[in-house]
Amino acid sequence: MAARLVFLGRLEDIAGGPEREVAPGPLETVLGALEPDLAVALLGERVRMALNGVLIAERGGIVLGEGDELAFLPPVSGG
Repeated sequence: MAARLVFLGRLEDIAGGPEREVAPGPLETVLGALEPDLAVALLGERVRMALNGVLIAERGGIVLGEGDELAFLPPVSGG
């Protein structure tokens, strides 16, 4: 079983789709296997992350396990 990355908003456009299956492991390793422009966008200062539906405040030390889902939420704009 793999872990899953979910891309919302403009990040879906950059990723070329709404989600990807990836090998479990440390977030740095997972992002290092992605296209450089996508990895940079996902590490943007204003991009939030949710691991298995729970927002994450700290990015350090994240390790994806089998069946985990990590969602990337871009900043929202509107009026």
